[in-house]
Amino acid sequence: MKTRILLTASAVVLAIAGGACLFAPDEIIRTMHAGGLPIVVQLLGALLFAFAMVNWTAKDSLIGGIYNRPVAIGNLTHFTIGAISIVKLVIAGSLPQAAWMIAVVYVLFAAAFARVFVTSPVSEEAGTR
Repeated sequence: MKTRILLTASAVVLAIAGGACLFAPDEIIRTMHAGGLPIVVQLLGALLFAFAMVNWTAKDSLIGGIYNRPVAIGNLTHFTIGAISIVKLVIAGSLPQAAWMIAVVYVLFAAAFARVFVTSPVSEEAGTR
């Protein structure tokens, strides 16, 4: 099997599922009659764990500029959308004020990955760009 086809197909399926969850979460929960909510939470957990594994395996690689751009883009997208969503819910009063701590963490990671995305990486061995 060609990995290009596999990766393209999985990207399309995950993008559709992610888009649906981002823009129609209430409708999805209503459709599942709340009985499917634990599955959604488990899938979210699986997604976050998988993302952690991608970051862990890429930790020793150069990231930034053109190097490992998909890792930088994925992290930037996740933390930026997460920061916007959490801040919006805290301001609206839908989340407790303690969620500000989570929002701050997401904003800091979003800013850090935005910087990584637009700058060239620094090699730790050589100490140069």
